[in-house]
Amino acid sequence: MENVFKYYQFSEFFKDESGTFSSNEISFSELNNTHFLIFEKTNPNFNLYVSRYKNRKEIGKNAPEILEILVENYDKSIPEHRIALKQYFSE
Repeated sequence: MENVFKYYQFSEFFKDESGTFSSNEISFSELNNTHFLIFEKTNPNFNLYVSRYKNRKEIGKNAPEILEILVENYDKSIPEHRIALKQYFSE
């Protein structure tokens, strides 16, 4: 998974303080100024979300304006999971 995080330039993991992700650790990658992909670490698994915030400083501090789960229990060996992630970066 480390390669996935580096390749798509996800942030370091940090604790969610907004309650949105049950205080789990999260990591994000910026799609544009208001839309972000977020990995939630639910040991040992990861969930992938697409979200909308007013700006990146709100991530992990405030609830998102929009949050949609893309993949539960992300597994990089499953083609559908890789496609779900890749589609947001190829546009």
